[in-house]
Amino acid sequence: MPKNNSHIDTYIQSAQEFAKPILLHLRTLIHSTCRDVEEKMKWSFPHFDYKGEMMCSMAAFKNHCAFTFWKASLLKDTSKLPDAKREKAMGQFGRITSLSDLPPDAIIINLIKEAMQLNEKGIKLPTRKKPVSEKNELIVPDFFIVAIKKNKKAFTAFDNFSISHRKEYITWITEAKTELTRNKRMAQAIEWLAEGKSRNWKYEQ
Repeated sequence: MPKNNSHIDTYIQSAQEFAKPILLHLRTLIHSTCRDVEEKMKWSFPHFDYKGEMMCSMAAFKNHCAFTFWKASLLKDTSKLPDAKREKAMGQFGRITSLSDLPPDAIIINLIKEAMQLNEKGIKLPTRKKPVSEKNELIVPDFFIVAIKKNKKAFTAFDNFSISHRKEYITWITEAKTELTRNKRMAQAIEWLAEGKSRNWKYEQ
């Protein structure tokens, strides 16, 4: 029997009507393919872990859903992913607005199986080396954007901050050594940003 997380049940029930069948279908495919999958809520949206590592996630927004493989860059058969054919969104499937936007079940199942194998073999994502030309570019993780957009004041403050102030927050959160610490820092960051505070506001005169 699938081990469903009650928080994810609530997340799906609270989603927009168009999103519910999409989320339920993806969840069913994941469980039928990966019997030992573990459901978790991370950064305010559903994740599916396998062998102690993140495997994939899904999220519902106001007008679309998104589905993400965390090791997508290592998947071999990416030619069948629909992202290139549709408006981009978080994840590899583009903006999902109905079940018809999803690729055939067989393709999704094969991708899940490949993602499972990566976790079973303990294969990690390669460390990304930043080119010299990107020295001043700030890369904001998807999970950060998803979480912060839930608070309009926090998102506006972050968007208006200088690159250095934004980088302070991103570095603080991404350098957390445990998931628990990262989640606590994310919550604290949103609270401070909603008040218009920089990461090091306590030390500013």
